[in-house]
Amino acid sequence: MTKFKSLIAAAAIAVSLPLAAPAAAQEFPLVAGEFADVSGIYVEDGGEVKYAQHLADQWMAAQEFAKSKGWISDYKVYINLYPRDGEPNVYLMVTYPSMPDAAESERRNAAYNEWASKNDEQMIAESGDRAEYRRIVSTTLLQEYTKR
Repeated sequence: MTKFKSLIAAAAIAVSLPLAAPAAAQEFPLVAGEFADVSGIYVEDGGEVKYAQHLADQWMAAQEFAKSKGWISDYKVYINLYPRDGEPNVYLMVTYPSMPDAAESERRNAAYNEWASKNDEQMIAESGDRAEYRRIVSTTLLQEYTKR
């Protein structure tokens, strides 16, 4: 066999070796887990107490309701102690086990509206009222991965 044919044969063997490996060895080493929705909020100077009151009274109560239904796993409020210019100074994180489909989203929305004794129009108006002292700067959807 010529040197060239030997190189081609060696290359063919090298390419085929990973294909001959057991399936378990080819599995991705990480496994997908829960989702985390993180919203970055900028609270205007002077609006900190008003927004903190909203979070403590309404936002956290809504998260507890969602948690009681099994829709979410957890929620947290993080304060950015050293925000740079233009960065959010509050982060809201909600973790949940899976993404609901469209029909489930509709069912959850109806259940939430009933629990809150409000309709979508009222909730949208209330959100608009909070624009006086806060604005949403960023939203991020993350998914946790752990070792297989």
